[in-house]
Amino acid sequence: MTVAQAVVEYLSQQYTVDSIGGQDYRERLIPGTFGIFGHGNVAGVGQALKQYQQLDPTIMPYYQGRNEQAQAHQAVGYARHTRRRQTFAISTSIGPGSSNLLTGAALATTNRLPVLLLPSDTFATRAADPVLQQLEQPYAYDITVNDAFRPLSKFFDRVSRPEQLFSAFHHGLRVLTDPAETGAVTISLPQDVQAEAFDVPEEFLAEREWRIRRPDADDEDIRRAADAIRAAKRPLIIAGGGVLYAYANEELAKFVELTGIPVGNTQAGVGVLPWDHKFSLGAIGSTGTTAANAIAADADLIIGIGTRYEDFTTASRTAFQNPDVTFININVAAIDAYKHGTSLPIVADARKALIKLNQALGGYRIGADLEQQIANEKTRWNATVDEAFDTRFTPLPAQNEIIGATSRAMDAQDVVICAAGSLPGDLHKMWRVRDSFGYHVEYAYSCMGYEIPGGLGVKRAALAEAAKGGAQRDVVVMVGDGSYLMMHTELVTAVAERIKLIVVLIQNHGYASIGSLSESLGSQRFGTQYRALDEEHHSFDGDRLPVDLALNAESLGVKVIRIEPGEKVIAELEQAVRDAKAAPERGGPIVIHVESDPLLDAPSSESWWDVPVSQVSELASTKQAFQTYVDHKSHQRKLLG
Repeated sequence: MTVAQAVVEYLSQQYTVDSIGGQDYRERLIPGTFGIFGHGNVAGVGQALKQYQQLDPTIMPYYQGRNEQAQAHQAVGYARHTRRRQTFAISTSIGPGSSNLLTGAALATTNRLPVLLLPSDTFATRAADPVLQQLEQPYAYDITVNDAFRPLSKFFDRVSRPEQLFSAFHHGLRVLTDPAETGAVTISLPQDVQAEAFDVPEEFLAEREWRIRRPDADDEDIRRAADAIRAAKRPLIIAGGGVLYAYANEELAKFVELTGIPVGNTQAGVGVLPWDHKFSLGAIGSTGTTAANAIAADADLIIGIGTRYEDFTTASRTAFQNPDVTFININVAAIDAYKHGTSLPIVADARKALIKLNQALGGYRIGADLEQQIANEKTRWNATVDEAFDTRFTPLPAQNEIIGATSRAMDAQDVVICAAGSLPGDLHKMWRVRDSFGYHVEYAYSCMGYEIPGGLGVKRAALAEAAKGGAQRDVVVMVGDGSYLMMHTELVTAVAERIKLIVVLIQNHGYASIGSLSESLGSQRFGTQYRALDEEHHSFDGDRLPVDLALNAESLGVKVIRIEPGEKVIAELEQAVRDAKAAPERGGPIVIHVESDPLLDAPSSESWWDVPVSQVSELASTKQAFQTYVDHKSHQRKLLG
């Protein structure tokens, strides 16, 4: 068989096995392959997929897609919803087909989410040299475009001979299924090698199980952590995505109900507790709630569970102002367990560590004064969100009102998707999550354009979940016009497969997030509005562009619901989401188009994010912003530990 045929058959036989609470879960690791075919893979992986489709379509289902980067985003969305037990493979042609995957690789690796990338490469034999789309470097002739994947991948290999296939895929899938190391796995396949025939050992094509390793916590580490918690007066948990990937929600709930220790969550950790849980403070950090940030400011012990401590989480190291604060970091990845110089790293699975902590902490409870402060801060923040969601009967609503209307129309088990712009911060603060799978915001890379393909990947996973008897979930993508224009191509994929993906498209005629940031930094929203060029001043301050994104979506075959500006816009939006949810499951995507006022901000987090301001300037606005920056900078800690 050819190398490509061996790859496809091999991938069809790979399974993950995961043990949670004594029960084993067995899933097919690669349930399908995306691909766009050109001269790099049309006669290799493309031929193999076509051959197996004719023999038995279940061996390796093929999905088309419209953009290689978007295909990677679909795979990542699928991987996150399946809690990293499954992902897709993506085959590309050489040159631009391969390099289109680079952003997808970066997104997967920064988010610690698995995706298998199979970019085609130039001839291993160099029989055709240089081949069309080949990169030539005079100082190193063995470099190709695919070498750009090396720093973006958790594993990279190039199969220059058929015999290298065995070790490349064995080690690649080892990384792909490792919770501590997972990310983009890239195996470069030269186009001539893909089509080359060789003898494949039967054991390579046999079923193989990849058990997800969930290391237990060291007993001495648990003892030291329990001592530190007992000594703390104002402890706080920061829960990240690792809690969800470890299926540790129930153990976390037991832990906080036993001890009273409150929980603030990162973007990836939304859903670890329901929003209205007594000890859930909601989002923490720069895009956090005032409740979480108020408790964090005075905390004397931070218990980080499954978080990588992004700068938004720590408010650029200003969130924790207690001079005696210390950290316990529980993480399956050592790089995160040791963050910020902590003296108590616990390298372990979040669920297993919490089980041991629950056993070790009998009798400990926070003081009544802290418990009362938690209740007071939650009440204050909930009232703030209620006010933000309140309809003001203006022609152009605030984004807050749009979020509130969308949330009210969705069911608890439905999933909201977002990634970039002002929406992720607003959702992090205000989205009232009721289901541990209900919130999916890609924020490690915050990639503009992720929303629609990522949402499609989540919907694929949700459909597979429902087919196994799981929850019936609608997937609602919330996306601004800037991100929509970056990558809306996968709407065509949803049309082709008749997948119901609900997209709430918010038109604010520019980049609202960066516009607000620019203004706060004294740059007066420069270059952030979609306006015509004023040639006299060479500035984009002319008339608003006559862009009709609703018409654009319609032209792709999508059903569109237009919400016209007016006093009933929020009520009509809420009904539109309900109507979209009631539409047939295999009826294709639905876009709900609504305009908003980008100048109406979300409630303040009473926090900060470090974005440097010009130290010298001729602009008065920049000078003022720099003084504000200096004030915030004075509260920044050089090291947390």
